[in-house]
Amino acid sequence: MPKRYYAFFTLPTAIAFAISFVIPFIFGIYLSFTKFTTVTDSEWVGFQNYVRAFADDRNFINAGIFTIKFAVVSVILINVMAFTLAYLLTRKIQGRNILRTVFFMPNLIGGIVLGYVWLLLINGILVNFGVDITYDPRYGFWGLVVVTNWQMAGYMMVIYIAAILAIPTEILEAAKIDGANAWQALSRITIPLMMPAFTICTFLTVSNSFKLFDQNLSLTAGAPGRQTAMLALDIFYTFYGQNGYEGVGQAKAVMFFLFVSAVVLLQLRVTRSRETEI
Repeated sequence: MPKRYYAFFTLPTAIAFAISFVIPFIFGIYLSFTKFTTVTDSEWVGFQNYVRAFADDRNFINAGIFTIKFAVVSVILINVMAFTLAYLLTRKIQGRNILRTVFFMPNLIGGIVLGYVWLLLINGILVNFGVDITYDPRYGFWGLVVVTNWQMAGYMMVIYIAAILAIPTEILEAAKIDGANAWQALSRITIPLMMPAFTICTFLTVSNSFKLFDQNLSLTAGAPGRQTAMLALDIFYTFYGQNGYEGVGQAKAVMFFLFVSAVVLLQLRVTRSRETEI
């Protein structure tokens, strides 16, 4: 296509992207340095909002610690479960296509709906012990882990299945002829050749675990006492639930963006360095 047509096709998308993302993002950074109730009455306060995010209470710090713990556990469990399912469902077993569909389906359910469904299921079990999911922060933590694994494992499984099927059969057959057993073939051939898939799945699970909001809101709403509130939910409560804290909530959002970006970039650098070309 001639270069003179590039602008014609890309300009509408670029304008829409700038209006819907770039401009609000830059304006949001500006608002994080102001005190405001609406965007038209902002007053510059410098780094005061960033100081108040940590000084006024420990909710932001506690939410950060809770989110990091949740992300570490979820990323490991989701990827282990997804890879295990993918490996099993690429074997010659009856009904594997149906099973792939069944495991993928939870990913199609919205986060809010999913959270309320699992809230009923978990509380239906805990009521036999005279408690509910908000009785102890540990119940909320593991409830969130279960819900997130149930929703995301099937999606990651599909990516791992595609990676396994893309490995040339000649390589695996040659390894078998050379006397490699199933574990050696898996650990020395299959997994190294699947590293691009591990990069993608780890990126998705890390970013989604840190950004989790819908399930957190519907399953625990941060209870008890905001001890199960993750960073996204804490920012929501700060911005909309505390009068005069709009600027603080915006400052938290900026710090949240920078933190997640740094973690994701580090993860991409580490996993990409281990990728192997066929």
